[in-house]
Amino acid sequence: MKTFSLSVLRHDAPVLVVGNGRMGRALTAALSDAGVPVLGPASRGENGADAGIVLLAVPDAAIADAARAIAPGRLVGHLSGALDLSVLAPHEAFGIHPLMTVTGAGASFTGVTAALAATTPRAHTAAEALADVLEMTGITVRDEDRAAYHAAASIAANFLVTLEGMAEDLAATAGLERDALVPLVRAAVENWADRGAASALTGPVSRGDDVTVARQRAAIAERLPDRLALFDALVDATRDLAVAQRAGTTAAS
Repeated sequence: MKTFSLSVLRHDAPVLVVGNGRMGRALTAALSDAGVPVLGPASRGENGADAGIVLLAVPDAAIADAARAIAPGRLVGHLSGALDLSVLAPHEAFGIHPLMTVTGAGASFTGVTAALAATTPRAHTAAEALADVLEMTGITVRDEDRAAYHAAASIAANFLVTLEGMAEDLAATAGLERDALVPLVRAAVENWADRGAASALTGPVSRGDDVTVARQRAAIAERLPDRLALFDALVDATRDLAVAQRAGTTAAS
């Protein structure tokens, strides 16, 4: 597939990446490494006159303005997981949202799932070719499902980091460094990836150890009182998950 993808992209090439943030730099580097003729990352306001395909790697709120600056006749794509393609009108448009976090230009897209959308068959072919040449797996997400899809991604990545930040802050009050928690976090994520949430759940809530949970709550109230409501909400949600865990265990026995 990669040979076909390169021929498609070279036919419409070069690809212009607009947006000099982390995603823009990472995409430019990855496309170049894959043998795709690529321009950029360019600043917002670039018109794409020398490109056949334009990728807008800009914040969601800036996509419509960036699209209006692009000259007619180009395939124009955005990287938003939450927005549909109406923000790219009147261009022949596509969307490609890599389901990953990017922290630097050397990011690898290999093995990543990408949500694809397009307004025409030609635009869809270009989106598929971009996903393929970056060794991503393309999936179609319906417009009515995009908010739920993007919320799931935010929960899985952003909210996880928020929770680990809370754990880090609390651990610091007991003289514990973040590094001490890392093996525990990695094991928990791997267990979830391998077995699903209900089967991976461990800890006092899953055991029904309310005395230990009460002691933990008292420590949160004393040391991170601004996070007590979050702790309570997480305990409630974890109890619901523990019920599902016990139901699954009973069904399997």
